[in-house]
Amino acid sequence: MSVASASQNMSHSDAGMAPLGSLRWQGVALLGAVALAAFVMLFRQWLWRQGNLSWGNLDDWGHAFAVPIIAGYLLYQRRERLLRAPVKPFWPGLLPLILGIACYVFFIVGVPTHMFQGFALVLAFFGFMLLVFGPHVLRVAIMPIAFLMFAVTISERVMIAITFQLQLIASQGGYLLLTIFGYPFGIESVVEGNVISVMDSAGNVNKLNVAEACSGMRMVVAFIALGAAVALTQCRHWWQRVAVLLLSLPVAVGLNVLRVAVLGFLTVLVDPELASGEAHMLIGTLLLVPGLALFLLLVWVLNRVVSDEPGEPNNASKAVPS
Repeated sequence: MSVASASQNMSHSDAGMAPLGSLRWQGVALLGAVALAAFVMLFRQWLWRQGNLSWGNLDDWGHAFAVPIIAGYLLYQRRERLLRAPVKPFWPGLLPLILGIACYVFFIVGVPTHMFQGFALVLAFFGFMLLVFGPHVLRVAIMPIAFLMFAVTISERVMIAITFQLQLIASQGGYLLLTIFGYPFGIESVVEGNVISVMDSAGNVNKLNVAEACSGMRMVVAFIALGAAVALTQCRHWWQRVAVLLLSLPVAVGLNVLRVAVLGFLTVLVDPELASGEAHMLIGTLLLVPGLALFLLLVWVLNRVVSDEPGEPNNASKAVPS
């Protein structure tokens, strides 16, 4: 009886609201094209600068190019719920839309800040979606929209404040690995702050400055974005998503410790110039691959910890034909 009354209330509350999937695709495509063109024109200055920042620093911020693609895939995963969601303009959406545009202008004219301009863009896009499509569609699209924030380049000051302590951890961890695994090769190391002095069996000393070769720590945002993408696409329960997100930072730190140790070995066994070259950036980028493997392994473990019972809503929803 309560289910029937709930469905009646839902039907009354959604009266006059057509599902997104029932709209003519030509109209939806036209609306999307017009909205995209308007956003590109309004935020073209930020988009151009973000593109240049990401392209000019692919090792640290190149992941920004993949963020819209992943957000689109997240929407594609939710396509059935999205097409069933009722569409109706929601005028309170004007508030976040106008606020986002106002903040964007303020952070251009008043206090020029690229990072906050990007966050203002995401807020304006959120308001636009709420205004045009309504809360039912936004409820499905909220996570893909929020994921767009990973495409925003964090300011240098904030990154330094975040990564300084992480660099110290990377230095100490790298020194520990070099000490343990370098002993059979006659490798000795000494750490002072962010600098690791690595000495080979012949007595040659190479200094590895973790503060300068900190690509792995600069990629902490990329690792968190990767963890969020895996959590949103692979996890079935909210607590699994939270667990993967919370572990994304330790994964980034652990892999950066490994990167520092590998770089130390390469400077002694292969080429001392690697300590001051671009090898640290390449290694930091390559570590995204084992990072992805670790996240997928974590999701696999979490899915085995709790198995869905036949009566759970998740399985029940899969049994309902679309």
